[in-house]
Amino acid sequence: MATLWLFIIIGSVIGFFWYSRKIAEAANEHAQRQAKQLQVQLLSVACKKVLPGILKSGRLGIKSQFLFEFSSDGESLYQGYLYLENEKLVQADIPPHRLG
Repeated sequence: MATLWLFIIIGSVIGFFWYSRKIAEAANEHAQRQAKQLQVQLLSVACKKVLPGILKSGRLGIKSQFLFEFSSDGESLYQGYLYLENEKLVQADIPPHRLG
């Protein structure tokens, strides 16, 4: 019985890691799309938070927050945030920035 629980826990950890990577890839795509819309250069994307929680749809899922850095003129650095529920972009906070 203990072996079964061990397999379940190990499988859950592997599944969570795999799905977290999938969410990170989706966040990178969302950041690239935002940079293209704003006509800025995307510099980096980093995960700030990943938490299980109840989504706006009322279902259980993963809420995550990603930081992305961009430059509008090649000299200045700005930081924006992407908020995701599973792989869906819920909100993007983009600071005021200079237009290049």
